[in-house]
Amino acid sequence: MQQVLRLALQTKGRLNEGSIKLMEEAGIELVIGRRNLVSPARNFPLEVLYLRDDDIPQTVAYGAADAGIVGENEVLEKKEEVMIVKRLGFSKCRLSLAIPQQESYTGKTWFNGKKIATSYPGILTEWLNQNQIDAEIHVINGSVEISPGIGLADAIFDIVSSGSTLVTNRLKEVERIISSEAVLIANKELPAEKKEILDEFIFRLESVMRAEGQKYILLNAPNEKIGEISSYLPGMKSPTVMPLAESGWSSVHSVISDRDFWEIIGKLKRAGAEGILVIPIEKMIL
Repeated sequence: MQQVLRLALQTKGRLNEGSIKLMEEAGIELVIGRRNLVSPARNFPLEVLYLRDDDIPQTVAYGAADAGIVGENEVLEKKEEVMIVKRLGFSKCRLSLAIPQQESYTGKTWFNGKKIATSYPGILTEWLNQNQIDAEIHVINGSVEISPGIGLADAIFDIVSSGSTLVTNRLKEVERIISSEAVLIANKELPAEKKEILDEFIFRLESVMRAEGQKYILLNAPNEKIGEISSYLPGMKSPTVMPLAESGWSSVHSVISDRDFWEIIGKLKRAGAEGILVIPIEKMIL
């Protein structure tokens, strides 16, 4: 019987959507029903188990799931014995302390004697202890940001993405405690067969992630300018140069980052590049 890797995913939300999208781009097709708690893959030895995000670390640590995709904040909060095997680069956020906008913030000691509402008491307790701050923690599951407005707490410790929710609730961010993103975690005692499947899964994800924000570029250049043009195009190792039918000209191929795209294009044109063609990259396999 073929081994299958069981992967725990958040039931719904941004992290679920990002995980499903990444797997689809990696060529993994899930059989997703309207009320399925488990979704098998059609073309890869994997099945997905849908759970609350805060249950995923424990489920992986106890071996009910072999691996999981979850926010790093949940891994830090639960402190379960799991391995972070890959940072996935999406669902980025931070856990921060925020106070009412009208308050004058004087530094970390402001929190002494205050009541702080949070869904992450473990991380908050650790930070308070490290900074020798004596504050009362009020644990709330959901809608933490309304606590100061209804007199339930003096401040909050919660996830911040864009900061718009804080503004809506007349709060301001004053201390950023940790940064978080989606991570792939795994059980520390995976059998060899499942470890092999996990390695192939990571290989596929990395191929998709590596291509993100990269463009494949092709251009024509006079041979005497290839040295200068190549210096602007490091690519994965070095540019590919192929002679054209027209004597004295070559085609140059490389990979460039979106971040540097327009700056490099300007340099290429000034160096004599012509017929520049830019193509999006779907996968990059090293």
